[in-house]
Amino acid sequence: MSTLAPKGLAWVTVRQFRRALWTAAAVVALALAGTLALRLWDAQTPDRWMEDGYWVRGDDNLAYEVLRLAMEYAAVYLLLLTPVVGAFVAGPLVAREFETGTYRLSLTQSVTPAAWLRAKVLTAGVATVVVTLALMGVFRIGWSRVSGTYPVAWGDRGPYESGGVVLLAYVVAAVGVGALVGLLVRRTLLAMAATGLVMGVVMTVLGALRWSFLPVLTVTGPVGPTLSTPDGSLVMETGLTTRSGGRMDDAVCWDRAAVTAPDQAATSDAAWNDAWNRAYDACLTDHGVTGQYLDYHPQSHFWPTQLIETGILLALAALALFAAFRVLRARLP
Repeated sequence: MSTLAPKGLAWVTVRQFRRALWTAAAVVALALAGTLALRLWDAQTPDRWMEDGYWVRGDDNLAYEVLRLAMEYAAVYLLLLTPVVGAFVAGPLVAREFETGTYRLSLTQSVTPAAWLRAKVLTAGVATVVVTLALMGVFRIGWSRVSGTYPVAWGDRGPYESGGVVLLAYVVAAVGVGALVGLLVRRTLLAMAATGLVMGVVMTVLGALRWSFLPVLTVTGPVGPTLSTPDGSLVMETGLTTRSGGRMDDAVCWDRAAVTAPDQAATSDAAWNDAWNRAYDACLTDHGVTGQYLDYHPQSHFWPTQLIETGILLALAALALFAAFRVLRARLP
């Protein structure tokens, strides 16, 4: 075991931030205990066997609802790891060393500036990846029970990041960006705020772009019948197709029918429905509508999208770390 123990600057870094490491370990332990307790509670109420050959939860299974709500919140909290890790690396790990001047003590021990920064980044990176993997494992214990049920889906923010490898790439990128910002700013609180902001922007941008990495699949059909997609598909857009080959939002005709139809309170339901349908059909004819479409991502797009986004984040981490060592070399040759 002694061969696995940190040595030199890595040992100093671990000792310096042992409270943070113990806190992270306590969070993992509490999350695991809570998740296992909810799973055991859920197991006390057996599922019901349906005639068409599948199991559904019992109507009185309160534990399932609590577990599902807990997993929704857990997925969001796991996203917060990214700005938290970045802020910690930028502030207490790097910027505070320069703000207080304690980095000079390390450099007097026959240690080069590059070795000093390398030890801090590697220690923070390894600890962060281990803690993130542990939390993701705990999340999977609960998520495996509630995945695919409304309102949580594999493509939603939170479950998407926590259910694959991309969350690891986010925290690695946060370590790299945090190191760079800490070296540039050299003020603890300012570096923490700046890094949190940068990683928040990165998460927002990639979250908005990820479903454009791969082309969507499209199903079409006549107006009226509900279009079907494979189980677990992520629906991106629906609408109407026109004679010219264009697309239009079906809300246009819904709004027109609602305005054109008579006052519902003053007419019978049958008369109101008939007037509404005539107005809706007239709108479809006026716009030359010939059918409807639905764009979606099948569940098979999950891992390719994860790997593409992971590659982008690892490239960002590499660029940030390269820039960090260049800045360090310029300031502490």
